[in-house]
Amino acid sequence: MGQSIVSGDDKMIYDLRFTIYDFKPKTENRNSKIQERGFTLIELLIVMSIIAILATIAQPSFKQAAIKAREAVLKEDLFVFRDTIDKYYSDHGKYPPALDELAKEGYIRGVPKDPFTNSTETWQLIYSEAEGEEQGIYDVHSGSDLIAADGTPYNEW
Repeated sequence: MGQSIVSGDDKMIYDLRFTIYDFKPKTENRNSKIQERGFTLIELLIVMSIIAILATIAQPSFKQAAIKAREAVLKEDLFVFRDTIDKYYSDHGKYPPALDELAKEGYIRGVPKDPFTNSTETWQLIYSEAEGEEQGIYDVHSGSDLIAADGTPYNEW
């Protein structure tokens, strides 16, 4: 190991930037400059292209996940609708005349939006056709014309 002698012309400078691999004191004299460390343009372009490629790969799976989430919400809404219609029928002996009636009677808090049409007004209502009974809502389907991932239309669920 050698010793270093610092003369009056040399100054000891510590780089305050934190790097992962190196933290060494640097010396500077009047005749030389410290070469700054950083990323080159090529390195930045390579990193940006890798990020773009990964984002392109992930985008289709993100869209599929969003569609599957909407399908799950639709299934849950239809289950709740059908369950509350059955409860209304067992309590009143007739089917509800409108979906708002379920909310007014306290069976549901409010009519949910169809996740594919984003509206409460597009639900397809199936009315009972029994003779001698007051006509009421027997079943509910989505108002969307789109096709599900399994190949069935949402308005047939």
